[in-house]
Amino acid sequence: MSKPTDNVLLVPGATGWEIWTRTAGSMPTLAFASDTAIAADIPEIPAGDISLLFPVKALTAVPMQVGTTDESMFADLTALHAERLGLRTDPMAGQLSDTFPVSADGETTALLSVFLRTPGEGDLPARGPKAFDISPRAFPVAGNSAALWREFGRWVFALHRDGKLLYCQATANDGAEPDTALAREVRFAMAQISMQGIRWEPSHMIVWADGAPDVSALVSTFRTNVEVAPKPVPFFPEPPSKLLPADVRAARRATEQKRNITLAVAALAALYLGLIGWFGYGLWKTSREAAVFDRQAAVAAPESERYAQHIRRWDELAPAIELKNHPVDILLRISSCIPPGSGLRLKNADISGSEIKLMGEGPTFESVKSFSLRLSKEGDLAHFTWQTPEPNQSKNGRWDFVFSGEVPTAIQP
Repeated sequence: MSKPTDNVLLVPGATGWEIWTRTAGSMPTLAFASDTAIAADIPEIPAGDISLLFPVKALTAVPMQVGTTDESMFADLTALHAERLGLRTDPMAGQLSDTFPVSADGETTALLSVFLRTPGEGDLPARGPKAFDISPRAFPVAGNSAALWREFGRWVFALHRDGKLLYCQATANDGAEPDTALAREVRFAMAQISMQGIRWEPSHMIVWADGAPDVSALVSTFRTNVEVAPKPVPFFPEPPSKLLPADVRAARRATEQKRNITLAVAALAALYLGLIGWFGYGLWKTSREAAVFDRQAAVAAPESERYAQHIRRWDELAPAIELKNHPVDILLRISSCIPPGSGLRLKNADISGSEIKLMGEGPTFESVKSFSLRLSKEGDLAHFTWQTPEPNQSKNGRWDFVFSGEVPTAIQP
């Protein structure tokens, strides 16, 4: 029996990268801790499949609460929220964002979205990793807890709800102990989460550090139990993230292309030889057929003109006779775009085969945006160009909207 392949986990440490290894069926063990924070400078990474945990300073965490439990809508709602915040990842840099469900309460779901900055020179090891995640997801924490530790000489912290990561942030604090300024940053993060409609208070705080640092600043600020413990053994999170920087993705494509290149060259050579013979015969045959087609076209010319005139007249009648232009049919398609159970309703709908104006209201901003998104994706309404401005909140707390759709006028030559 062959020896199981080692798995190598690159973890941000207190001063530099830590290299952990694991064989099948065993716990990870620390192979060595480097003094460098530059992944490309890690010396002599052991053999095996590499998994890399991005440090907290490499990402922006965005907690949010959405008015649905439909997981298929999480990505779209997250993209809308990130757009409002001005967060955009480089589409040419690979998959640099991911969304993790935190908790569900009735018809609402708390989510955490993470956005990686584009990896720069030296941010990835020389040997390409096979998997990626973020460091706060690699350490188990129970309940509603706040964990604080040091990465590359600076303090970072993570907030958890029922053991799931809710938020994380890197700070500029490089002190030896968690002080009042660090406690203030944690308190400010809690306020930001509350502004998203997510209430969270720590029932427990833990500081991962060697020795016995002074944690009195945390105790006095949060008035809760603060534990000091060594940093636990990391593990690769499940389910894994979808993060995949572009250079690694490109390397995987290159490997696959290299595997297929020999067969492709052989197939092209055979095809080339066959085309040479076929082309000579085809050229002779085409010249004969062209003469026949010219004679047939001359005979059919009057009938072709009558058919073209029939098509033009039919197109003129299309707005009145085609089912897709009937107002009732269009209204049915629009009503199918209203999110089920959302409480959104239409108050007025002016509909024709070429123009639509919708006035309505929804109980939440998210329900209106979901309706807008479904309208733009409805295949039977794809010939309309939609204008869906931001809804306005009325005095009764509901969100009024006015959407319009129009069939573009064809540009005449």
